[in-house]
Amino acid sequence: MDFSDTLNEAEYRASVRAWLSENAELKQPGKTFKVKYGSDDLVPLAKAWQAKKYAAGYAGITLPREFGGRGGTQLQQIIYSQEESNFVTPRGVYEIGLGMCIPTMLTYATEEQKSRYAVPALEGKEIWCQLFSEPSAGSDLAGLRTRCVRDGDDWVINGQKIWTSGAHFSDYGVIVVRSDPNAPKHKGLTYFFLDMKSPGIEVRRIKQVSGVSNFNEVFFTDVRIPDSQRLGDVGNGWRVSITTLMNERLAVGERPAPDFDEAFTLARDLDLEDGPAIANTAVREKLAKWYIEMQGLKLTRLRTVTALSRGAEPGPEASITKVVAGRKHQEIANFGMELMDMAGIMLDEETMPMRALYQEALLSSPSGRIAGGTDEILRNIIAERVLGLPPDIRIDKEVAFNDLPQGKG
Repeated sequence: MDFSDTLNEAEYRASVRAWLSENAELKQPGKTFKVKYGSDDLVPLAKAWQAKKYAAGYAGITLPREFGGRGGTQLQQIIYSQEESNFVTPRGVYEIGLGMCIPTMLTYATEEQKSRYAVPALEGKEIWCQLFSEPSAGSDLAGLRTRCVRDGDDWVINGQKIWTSGAHFSDYGVIVVRSDPNAPKHKGLTYFFLDMKSPGIEVRRIKQVSGVSNFNEVFFTDVRIPDSQRLGDVGNGWRVSITTLMNERLAVGERPAPDFDEAFTLARDLDLEDGPAIANTAVREKLAKWYIEMQGLKLTRLRTVTALSRGAEPGPEASITKVVAGRKHQEIANFGMELMDMAGIMLDEETMPMRALYQEALLSSPSGRIAGGTDEILRNIIAERVLGLPPDIRIDKEVAFNDLPQGKG
């Protein structure tokens, strides 16, 4: 594993850091963007930041120049992401579209469609969402029930998606639906992109326990999509979905604060009944554990960086980092709440340490262990593809979807 940048990489990192220093605020422990994730006020701020990144050449770093990108390498994208993580910037509006939807479009769309949709997305003028999960098909995506029927040059879609992040402010979305219920569940799917303002689409926001409403239910009633907006062959939607999910694994993994630095700051600044929290043996033991995990995650991510710098393909490291990071984030949120004792129930940003960062994290952290692949699914990936263990027994592999047992309701 190579920990050092090459000369070119070091020069690129320095230029990125200089630009961020001029255009964003350096992050401090417990410092978050002034508008929280999930707030309606975040979208215009995110649009302004995305436009600024595009003008500087830092939007779509890996995408071809003819589609508005920089034509750079995956390693350059990672370097930029590493540096931007040190600054306070609006997050959560463009990550899905630029990290998952547009790369899928560039793989399967026509040249005309690539030019039409990639540039406005990179500029921040158009926002995309990913319509995958359903009430009966979350981790088992291939079990989805939303259906499409061919009608001349169009497809008619009926069904429901759920937990769609940002659907209420998105302009476009990618969607996978069932086109052949008589085929095995992985083989009867077809993939499209669509205008989120199409007639027959109803978006209902979900009020989350954290107080924000970034997730949505999306209902489709006789929604017509032209066949020209199909990505991949009819019945080959699972393969296209895998392309999206592979990009998702690379896009997710790192969790927002609080992490070790914030936990250390809280323990250093807070007094318990028997003295400073940082002097407590149990507290120090937890901090040591999280510091080791933080370093382990850092080194695991560097494996990906090293592989990319050598021209190799990254392995399943993203699954490892997400499993560990998601759990760690939830543990640290619980730690902060417990350390504050009865005051931990207070949500007031003006009076609580780090603007109630731990309280917010406690309510939002469970979703991080579900979104982008549940812990169980990712552990299966690690077991099968890293450790070489035998896969789970699948009795539905070659059974027509219509013949599978269906739950009541």
